[in-house]
Amino acid sequence: MQYYVNINAAAGGDGSKENPFVHIQDAANIAKPGDEVLVYPGIYREAVSPVHAGTEENPIVYRSIEPRKAVITGAEKLGDWKNVQGSVWTARVKNDIFPDRNPYTTLVSGDWFIATFIAHLGDVYLNGKSLYEVTEKEAVFNPKPSQASWDPDFSKYVWYAEQEGDETVFYANFHEFTPNKENVEFSVRKNCFYPEAEGVNYITLSGFTVCQAATQWAPPTAYQEGMVGPHWSKGWVIEGCEIFESKCSGISLGKYYQPENDNKWLKKKFKDGTQTEREVICRAQREGWTKENIGHHTVRRCDIHDCGQTGIVGHLGCVFSLIEDNHIHHINNKQNLAGAEIGGIKLHAAIDTIIRRNHFHHCTRGLWLDWQAQGTRVTQNLFHDNCLPFDYLMNPQAMMATGEDIFVEISHGPTLIDNNLLLSYRALKLSTQGVAVVHNFLAGSIACVGRGVNNGAKTLPSPRYTPYHVPHRTEIEGFMTVLHGDMRFYNNVFVQQKVPQMLKMASLGGKLMQNEWEDMNITAGLQPYDAYPTKAEWLKQFEGYCGMGSPASDRYYSYLPVETGGNVYANGAKPRKGEADAIKLTAPIEWKLTESNGTWTFETNLYEKLGTTHCSMITTETLGQAIMPEECFENPDGSPITFDTDLAGEKRDTNVLPGPFANRSDKEIWKTASSDR
Repeated sequence: MQYYVNINAAAGGDGSKENPFVHIQDAANIAKPGDEVLVYPGIYREAVSPVHAGTEENPIVYRSIEPRKAVITGAEKLGDWKNVQGSVWTARVKNDIFPDRNPYTTLVSGDWFIATFIAHLGDVYLNGKSLYEVTEKEAVFNPKPSQASWDPDFSKYVWYAEQEGDETVFYANFHEFTPNKENVEFSVRKNCFYPEAEGVNYITLSGFTVCQAATQWAPPTAYQEGMVGPHWSKGWVIEGCEIFESKCSGISLGKYYQPENDNKWLKKKFKDGTQTEREVICRAQREGWTKENIGHHTVRRCDIHDCGQTGIVGHLGCVFSLIEDNHIHHINNKQNLAGAEIGGIKLHAAIDTIIRRNHFHHCTRGLWLDWQAQGTRVTQNLFHDNCLPFDYLMNPQAMMATGEDIFVEISHGPTLIDNNLLLSYRALKLSTQGVAVVHNFLAGSIACVGRGVNNGAKTLPSPRYTPYHVPHRTEIEGFMTVLHGDMRFYNNVFVQQKVPQMLKMASLGGKLMQNEWEDMNITAGLQPYDAYPTKAEWLKQFEGYCGMGSPASDRYYSYLPVETGGNVYANGAKPRKGEADAIKLTAPIEWKLTESNGTWTFETNLYEKLGTTHCSMITTETLGQAIMPEECFENPDGSPITFDTDLAGEKRDTNVLPGPFANRSDKEIWKTASSDR
């Protein structure tokens, strides 16, 4: 059955093509498995809550008839502005316009949100772009550019809201714009396409523009709201959409509501956040978090940008999912929110989740995999400019927000990072173990090796114990702290790039401060792993060991081994001590990334300078098992991987080249998700 929706149709339609519904929700109330909801171009100011689930064989499909021309927005028009003084205007609305909560009296808050940042859930938009909130009315009249924003000029376009009786009163400085002649909107709803109930499985959302929702902060220990999301369901497909201007998160593949545990660390301070998160996971295990019930989502070919916290967020609900061919950019650029849950993508427990062929750029942090990145594979992605934009922001006090392409935190693996371009100043932040890094081009450093896994107690030990799972399942196999190591680095190219002077100074400051969470390393290569044993050295500790009765030993708590092979170092990048087969290039290696009409071109003289150098083909057998979960670096179905396909999808021949390219070409093409690839 096909149902049609047209915002410009007459009221009272029956959903037929000749007499369509006016609202998408009208179709969502009755659509059943196998039905298709076709939506004509227009602006749909509603929060769509799918009522019925589809099935794996017969999903319910919601499709924009013209790609991205049907717009679902959480905002309403804000008109009837009256001039107050100069470029400052005021407008007011009745509070009964807000369907659930008033976003202008509700603060952004939650576990791991930095509470010194005062921000409300709502926003005011000028021609689709959110203005900056100020916390005092006087600041509207004398706005000053934000010292943190990536767009300091626009940060002077500000708003303030206050309550008068049953009304919300806005004040805004529009500078050269006259608001009654422009498109001015304000966010009203917390979601745009999101079921109220759990378990609404097998829904497809295709080709919509979704924007401007008043979403709440989404930590792993709370109900994770998103502008779009499956709400603890299975088998959703979100494809071909443009998703932008969510206050916090654009897409949520995340956690359901646990009343006893929701933001428990914020409300009760007797247990640290790590303990409350462990309890969240164990409760979910008891309450139906299984491979059969949850996850298996696909997010593909979406353009996700200009969200305050994350483009995609998820905890537990993101398991067994596929995130591919997306363009994820300009996340957290306003810098009006801060905390430990920010990134282009931020996932906890991304078990057997594949993140491939995505383009991450101009985010405070590109991709953050936190806890239980078990079976997670990050492959064939392009990362660049995931860093702070201005030198003056790069200082030791801003270390948590310095940015990098990929951050893997306190996981036991196996986590696989292969065939990527990692071009930011810092390529990887690895406060973790059990990672294989294979066939990448890394123009940035590896930071935070050997740190970032404790809770930061002042004088007492405070290790963070995190779970690992039965291979390719959600059931918990055990808990363990991170010992560091258990790493593999094969066939990568490490190129030292020039870094800003302020970042150099911040790096020196970071070393002097000896911060638990950050070392500010800016030197490319594997030098941070100098102190780690080889596999043979590590195994020697267990020779002759026969269990009880053996002399006391640190063998179970020492650094785990690091294995290397076929890595190339250039422009001052440093191999790890004793890396016998390291390939050190003396000739300077150049690279550049350029964009023209949505096409990104990467050029390098690397392969010209490599000459006849080649390396070995890497396989699942080469990489072995991650030590703690005893799981191989393999596909989600348990089948082995041969790394014979490069970043561009080309096959490698027997003369394997280091880096992400199979052929000795000096130019590779990458198209954004908004173009045909």
